[in-house]
Amino acid sequence: MIKTQKIQFLLCALCGVILSSCVSNKEILYFQDADSFKETTVEYRENTVQPNDILSVTISAAIPETAIPYNRNTSSNFGTNLDILKLQGYLVSPESLISIPVLGKVNVKEQTTSQLEQTIANLLETGGHLVDPIVSVRLLNAKVTVLGEVARSGTFTFTEQYLSVPQALGYAGDLTINGRRDDVLLIRETDGVRSITHIDLTTANWIENPEYMIKPNDVLVVQPNRAKVKTAGYVGNVSTIVAIVSVVLSATILITR
Repeated sequence: MIKTQKIQFLLCALCGVILSSCVSNKEILYFQDADSFKETTVEYRENTVQPNDILSVTISAAIPETAIPYNRNTSSNFGTNLDILKLQGYLVSPESLISIPVLGKVNVKEQTTSQLEQTIANLLETGGHLVDPIVSVRLLNAKVTVLGEVARSGTFTFTEQYLSVPQALGYAGDLTINGRRDDVLLIRETDGVRSITHIDLTTANWIENPEYMIKPNDVLVVQPNRAKVKTAGYVGNVSTIVAIVSVVLSATILITR
């Protein structure tokens, strides 16, 4: 009788360990209500320039020679390597300023790249520098950081003007089975204000929100799910579970002898 009780206890303990490491479909499936959002309007919002951004600013005019003094001297020998372009770009200061040849310091605070193009063009025209100048501004160091329960955590550089949260998570190799999909943290700094948003990837009702699109320097943090938390310290992976099963079976055999 005592042996039977011990066996039952061991089997219950084993079942408890295995069940605690299980995750339901509702916790791991993405966009479970996607059928309700089959057709939605995509609204693209340009990001404003932030301190520590590196900008490429190119100024041209009908007579190319007249625009040369307003551009930084760049050697064609370097090619178009992105790292070289960053070194040659304009670093936005903590005061949101960049320094353009001849024009001097230009305030870029709370301006998108399109707005900044127009601002620089206006300065060139109203100052009598150039007639009908063409200005092109591009962000060179857009990046997003993904941490936590993903296949490859790290900081990823992207060149697209618009990048979504799912695409950013794709750079990190997607969430692991231990990642909590209903509460991903989005940490964002915009114009000197830091915000933290909770994103539920199991539903599609947030894809029309501003948080759906990544802003440069965003940080995504994927928390461990309840199964991972419960098993932390004693069941970390399948091999550990197999080892526990072996120990329990061995103990059962010894008790029943």
